[in-house]
Amino acid sequence: MSVIAANLQAVKNDIAAAAQQAGRAASDVTLLAVSKTVSASRVREAFDAGQHAFGENYVQEGIEKIAALNDLRSRIQWHFIGPLQSNKTRAVAGHFDWVHAIDRLKIAERLSEQRPAGMAPLQVCIQVNISGEASKSGVAPEEVPALAHAMAALPNLQLRGLMAIPAPASDPIAQRQPFAALRALLDQLRQSGLKVDTLSMGMSTDMGAAIAEGATLVRIGTAIFGARS
Repeated sequence: MSVIAANLQAVKNDIAAAAQQAGRAASDVTLLAVSKTVSASRVREAFDAGQHAFGENYVQEGIEKIAALNDLRSRIQWHFIGPLQSNKTRAVAGHFDWVHAIDRLKIAERLSEQRPAGMAPLQVCIQVNISGEASKSGVAPEEVPALAHAMAALPNLQLRGLMAIPAPASDPIAQRQPFAALRALLDQLRQSGLKVDTLSMGMSTDMGAAIAEGATLVRIGTAIFGARS
């Protein structure tokens, strides 16, 4: 077994243990392997080990990797998880399956307009600045409902849910608080009639807390691929 395959299995075991502790099924939590700065050959190695969803932070790097792994395109799912500028929306709309970090209606509108005909709707999440950090992108929690309803009405997009990167906390109880707040926001959207099902939250250091609060998708990079160069 390769190092990447062994690492993947260890992460999946951790997800299963955290889900069991939270009274959830491991199958309720999708593992997104964050492959930024990771070579296409190492992504292929992870794919061969059974990992089919990958997250990229940089548009050009992601597109080059998608092209290099084009033979896997129908079996691999590409998520764009980094901040997205207006001048990069066309490239993302034409290449990726998911976008996680939308925090402005203008970006969503451009993605909708620029999604090529014949491609499935782009699966999208709203990034929420759940900890209120000045240095972090994301929409303020109180602005989420209006943005969500506007995005849900756009053609060529399917609003799936919410994404957040909370302020770091070492205490498990402190880690859970922002995740609980994000889950409450998703519940609020559901009660308002939106069909949303995704909480993209939790990374290597706080995955357990995120799963305890209902994460449906966790974003893990270094635990799978090792430290980034």
